[in-house]
Amino acid sequence: MADREWVLHVDLDQFIAAVEVSRRPELRGKPVVVGGTGDPAERAVVATASYEAREFGIRSGMPLRTAAKRCPEAIFLATDAPAYQEVSDRVMATLREFPVVVEVLGWDEAFLGVTTTDPEALAADVRLAVAEETGLSCSVGIGDNKLRAKLATGFAKPAGIFRLVQDNWWEVMAEKPTDALWGIGTKTTKKLAETGYHTVLELAGADPADLAARFGPKLGPWYRILAGGIGDAEVTATPYVARSRSRETTFQQNLTDPEVMAAEVAALAKRVSEDVAEEGRPAARVAVKVRFAPFQTHTHSVTLPARTSDPAEIEQAALAVLGMFDLGRPVRLLGVRAEFLSAAERSASP
Repeated sequence: MADREWVLHVDLDQFIAAVEVSRRPELRGKPVVVGGTGDPAERAVVATASYEAREFGIRSGMPLRTAAKRCPEAIFLATDAPAYQEVSDRVMATLREFPVVVEVLGWDEAFLGVTTTDPEALAADVRLAVAEETGLSCSVGIGDNKLRAKLATGFAKPAGIFRLVQDNWWEVMAEKPTDALWGIGTKTTKKLAETGYHTVLELAGADPADLAARFGPKLGPWYRILAGGIGDAEVTATPYVARSRSRETTFQQNLTDPEVMAAEVAALAKRVSEDVAEEGRPAARVAVKVRFAPFQTHTHSVTLPARTSDPAEIEQAALAVLGMFDLGRPVRLLGVRAEFLSAAERSASP
């Protein structure tokens, strides 16, 4: 069989919840809800929920209070964006090790553009590499364009591989409701149903002029194109820009002396400073990670008064952050991370 071009969509399964469970293995198999500060009484929404929590009808975007009512025994955790970004960066770096074009869509998903005779074999290799690097599970959708690859991932979840192309499009999608399509939400689905289009097949056979009259000259006909599975097949490489540089050490014997901990953090800060100098960008924030025995991980950070690459300032900041922790318990891991400004922050800064 000759090589041909494919689009793969890699989507990490229950990403944020999975990161939290990897940090707290005792939560494995339990209903975990991440959002806000982790207080279900606050006015915040669910960022993600573990599969166990989803069995109670908990979904992303749902108010935390509603989630607590649906599953009172759920474990609520605060969001930790830097931790998710760090894991995401490792995943995307892993994907870039393959002979593919990587287009990052967010923390937990990316398109891969590839020429191969066996996309399923590549997908399996990708799943294995991500698992070995991060311990996380991912699902992979295979398509002949981005739309089909993205939709295929939904059929692959959790932890699977699925191919959706022109050959099996109608077999898989014809009788699905219109909100099964990427880009059509609940409100639009309701309006389409009121117009007489309940399924993907019905929408694909709609009169473009009728759709244009009801939904606008651009949006209406576009819905019909979506229903045919037609979409962009070009995967554009997203340039990799490190958002942070970090170093950490896991100790063979737990540390109990705060002075020893401070010395280790100072040494890690020195190594991070060298990484920052190599990066050629000043650090904007400094974070310290402490993993207490047996396996409780906490992270604190501080925004620097001014961006800097000065090793002494980075070390001073790291030691100050270490002082935010209660070090009365044995420590098994210490880490120091220097964070850079994002592109948006750089453009907004004077």
